[in-house]
Amino acid sequence: MATLIDSLNTFFWGYVLIYGLLAVGVYFTLRLGFIQIRHFPEFVRTVFKAPQSDRGGISPFQALCTSLASRVGTGNMAGVAVALALGGAGAIFWMWVVALIGMATAYAESTLAQLYKVRDQNGQLRGGPAFYISKGLKAPWAGAIFSLALILAFGLVFNAVQANSIAGAMEGAFGIPKMATGLIIMGLAAIVIFGGIKKIARFAEIVVPFMAIAYLLLALFIIAMNIEQVPAMFALIFKSAFGIEQAAGGVAGALLNGVKRGLFSNEAGMGSAPNIAAVATPNPHHPASQGMVQSLGVFIDTLLICTATALMILLSGVLGNGESGIVLTQSAMSHHVGAGGHYFVAIAIFFFAFTSIIGNYSYAENALTYLKWATKPGIFVLRILALAMIPWGAYESVAMVFNAADAAMGLMATINLIAIVLLSGLVVKLTKDYFAQNKTHTPVFNPDDFQEVQKDIDLSVWNEKPKQD
Repeated sequence: MATLIDSLNTFFWGYVLIYGLLAVGVYFTLRLGFIQIRHFPEFVRTVFKAPQSDRGGISPFQALCTSLASRVGTGNMAGVAVALALGGAGAIFWMWVVALIGMATAYAESTLAQLYKVRDQNGQLRGGPAFYISKGLKAPWAGAIFSLALILAFGLVFNAVQANSIAGAMEGAFGIPKMATGLIIMGLAAIVIFGGIKKIARFAEIVVPFMAIAYLLLALFIIAMNIEQVPAMFALIFKSAFGIEQAAGGVAGALLNGVKRGLFSNEAGMGSAPNIAAVATPNPHHPASQGMVQSLGVFIDTLLICTATALMILLSGVLGNGESGIVLTQSAMSHHVGAGGHYFVAIAIFFFAFTSIIGNYSYAENALTYLKWATKPGIFVLRILALAMIPWGAYESVAMVFNAADAAMGLMATINLIAIVLLSGLVVKLTKDYFAQNKTHTPVFNPDDFQEVQKDIDLSVWNEKPKQD
C-alpha cells in the first residue's frame, strides 16, 4: 500500500500538479483574453456589491472569506519560508506567476460550480466539481470518485495537518502540551462546525478579514520601517528568478519551488474552493460573477499575504541561516519586532490554520451532499470524524496517512482539470454573456440563452430571482 501511495504521489505531484495546473492556467488565461488583468476592477466590485437574500445561500463576501479560510493557512507562513530556503528569492517571482495564471483557472472552476449548483432537501444551495462533472460531462462515477477523495483529503486528514502546525507553534512559543492544544481546537471547531454551513460562513466573514488585515498591517509596518531596502528586495526577487544573480537552488530551484508552493497555497484548479463558491447567491445574479469573486481569492492569498511573508523574511537578513518553514518565519519576525514576533507568529498560525480546518470541513459537507449521504446521521458522522482527526493530528504525525491525503488531493485535481478543460467552451460563453450585458445593464443569467445545459441545471435556482437585502 505504501509503495502504491508513493507511486501515485510521484505521478500526481511530480507531473500532473506541476505541469497540468500550469498548462490549464495558461490555457484559460489565453482563452478568456487575460480576464484576470483586463477585468480586475470588476472582480473587486462583485465582492462588495450589496448582498442578495436567498433562503439557502450565503453572500459573495462570505463565500470569499470561507474559501480564503481554507486557502490562507500554514502555506502562507511556513510554505513561503520553505520556498525561499530551497529556491531563494526568485521562488517568490514564480509564486506570483502561478497566482496570476491561477486566477483564470479559479474563475473557470467556480463559474461552472455556480452554474450547476442545486438546492438540497433542506433548501440549502450546494454544488462543486462533483456536480459539474456529473451533469456537464455525464460522468456521475467520476463525480463520486472526486467526492470521496475530497472528503478524505480536506474533510479528514488535512485537519490533522493543520492541527499539527498549530500544536507545534503553541508548544514552541508558550510551552502548551500538544494534546491540550488539540483538545481546545477540537472544542472550538465543534462549536462552529455543528452550526452548519451558514454559521461557518458567518464565522469566516468575521475572523478571516480580521486575521488577514492584522497580518498585512504588521507586514506593512515592517516594510515601512525598512522602506529604503524594499526596492533592492524586489530587484533581488527578479534577478534571482532569471539567474542574473546567483541564489539558492539556481533558476531551476527557484522555478520549481516557487511553482510548487504557489500551487499548494492558492489551490487554483484543485477543485476545493468551487464547493463553497456554489453555495453563494451571486450579485449580479450570474454564474460568472462568483467566478470573479473566487479568482480574487487567489490574488489575496498569494500576491498579498504570501508576498508580505516573503518581504518580511528577505528584509530581516535571516535567510540562509539554515532554518526553514515556520521557524524561519518566526526568526524573521523576531528580528523586526523583538521577542514578541515569536509569539505573534504562533498566534497567527493558530488563526490561519484554525480557519483552514473550518473551511476544509465545509467542502467535505458539500461532497457528502453529492454522494446523497448528507442525511442527519451522515453529517453527524462526518463532523465527529473531522473533529476526532484534530487531537490525533496535534499529537502525532503519521507520514503514511498524510501521504494518502496527498494522493487523494492529486486524484481530485486531475479529475477537476480534465473536467474544466472539457467544459471550457461553456465557460467562454458564460463570460461573453456576462460582459456583453454589463455594457448596458446589470448582468442576469437567463437559462433560455443556454439551451445546451437547460436539462442539466437546477432551473428553480436560476428562475427564482433573489431580493436585495
